[in-house]
Amino acid sequence: MVENINKYETIFIVDKDKTEEQTNEIVEKFKSLIASAGEVESVDIWGSRRLAYPINDKNEGFYVLVNFSSSPEFPKELDRVYGITDGIMRSIIVRKDEK
Repeated sequence: MVENINKYETIFIVDKDKTEEQTNEIVEKFKSLIASAGEVESVDIWGSRRLAYPINDKNEGFYVLVNFSSSPEFPKELDRVYGITDGIMRSIIVRKDEK
């Protein structure tokens, strides 16, 4: 049986109230979580940016973009972990089309 592997990209926003050390720990946590279930293709740290709209009365966040490939079941687990991690303001996971 052949395992189906898809390509995804995820962006998550870390709360700016976190220290630099806490922010780095959160980024490393998600990089290692993704690497354990798939293959990390690239990590692009955008850094502090102004939010398009206030989230929890905050106007800035720390943005991170990760491109990865994994089985189709993993993004649901990744989304669950985003939801229970303190310091994650928003996140999105998008499946990329094969071209």
